[in-house]
Amino acid sequence: MPGVVIVGAQWGDEGKGKVTDLLAERADVVIRFQGGNNAGHTIVRGDEVFKFHLIPSGILYPGKLSVIGNGVVVDPRVLLEELEGLRRRGISARGLRISANAHLIMPYHLLLDQAGEARLGKLQIGTTRRGIGPAYADKASRLGIRVQDLLDEKILRKKIYAAMEPKRQLLRPWAKEPQLDLHTMTEEYAKFGHRLEPHIADTARLVWDALDRDRLVIFEGAQGTLLDIDHGTYPFVTSSNPVAGAACIGAGVGPRDIDEVWGIAKAYSTRVGAGPFPSELEDELGERMREAGGEFGTTTGRPRRCGWIDLVALRYAARINGLTGLVITKLDVLTGIDPIGAAVRYLGPEGARFDEFPYHQSILHRATADLEEMPGWQEDLSHVRSPDELPQAARDYLDFVSDVVGVPIVCIGVGPGRDQIIWTEAGKRFAPLAA
Repeated sequence: MPGVVIVGAQWGDEGKGKVTDLLAERADVVIRFQGGNNAGHTIVRGDEVFKFHLIPSGILYPGKLSVIGNGVVVDPRVLLEELEGLRRRGISARGLRISANAHLIMPYHLLLDQAGEARLGKLQIGTTRRGIGPAYADKASRLGIRVQDLLDEKILRKKIYAAMEPKRQLLRPWAKEPQLDLHTMTEEYAKFGHRLEPHIADTARLVWDALDRDRLVIFEGAQGTLLDIDHGTYPFVTSSNPVAGAACIGAGVGPRDIDEVWGIAKAYSTRVGAGPFPSELEDELGERMREAGGEFGTTTGRPRRCGWIDLVALRYAARINGLTGLVITKLDVLTGIDPIGAAVRYLGPEGARFDEFPYHQSILHRATADLEEMPGWQEDLSHVRSPDELPQAARDYLDFVSDVVGVPIVCIGVGPGRDQIIWTEAGKRFAPLAA
């Protein structure tokens, strides 16, 4: 079986957790390769709803390894809270492994993140204020604290001191905060290390072993392609690389270990926070999508901006990631909307046409969507389980999306439930055994 990368093909929140959960039934290992607890995966199992921020979606399957890779930044307090939440629900976390090389989010990272956003005022990026950016900044500055440092209190103290020293001026407003006391912080994080020690491992080797035994490994990304720090709508992006290429770096594998790359996209578009959004609907229709799709952030609870599917951006994401399959989620949200729009190009302020995703931010920030309109449908899709059972208008819409993007659709979501999924011929070999 292959290594399969699951990435967001839009601005995040596309339903990656559900897709990963479905594929995890056949997998031996699910590894999260980037981001932090600024991400949120919601999984619906019958009447139960699970919301994960750090723990990979595969944790719900006993006997499988759920791995937090070296590319993730970990807030140990949040991770331990998630583990406690699982314990209360009777779910074992025995299969959780955390890379010893993953970097930690420290108390000063949260304070710096919050202060940085406040200073920007109207120019705020819209971060989750969870300390993700400052943690990655320390990693790049070689001042980061890693998971393995929790296991040696002397090294931990030295590294915290070295990391805080250049920040003294910035941290002056919180100089008397107990949480920033060197002794307090060292003791607290050493205790975190003691509790997490059974889960800390050489995770790259675990993945290599599974691949060498021809096991299915799922590489799980957070956020989405258009939030990539290199290829997204900078500076309104996350602080890591949510694209498929980062799976190699964030998990410790080579490009030849990746066989399939699936991009997850909603049947429409959403975005959280500031930044350009050419196909946005700032009207009653956008509000209707928000309510029908439950478009409120798993991590922050913030309402998501909604709009038509953006095929210019989706085609760009397909190329950046090398997508081999496309998953369309929440097709049911479009039921009752007629006509349905799709952005097929952008129009500049002076009438210029852009068939490809523009590289210059001045163009993108002022661009509007040029729409192709298609007939909608009225039928309830929640019980549909085969592509042939979909209304003709829905099939035509999906065919149009696939043709424009140039990637086959492997499955389609028609509701929040785990069983509310349609597998196409292109994706059937990965379907759960009961499907």
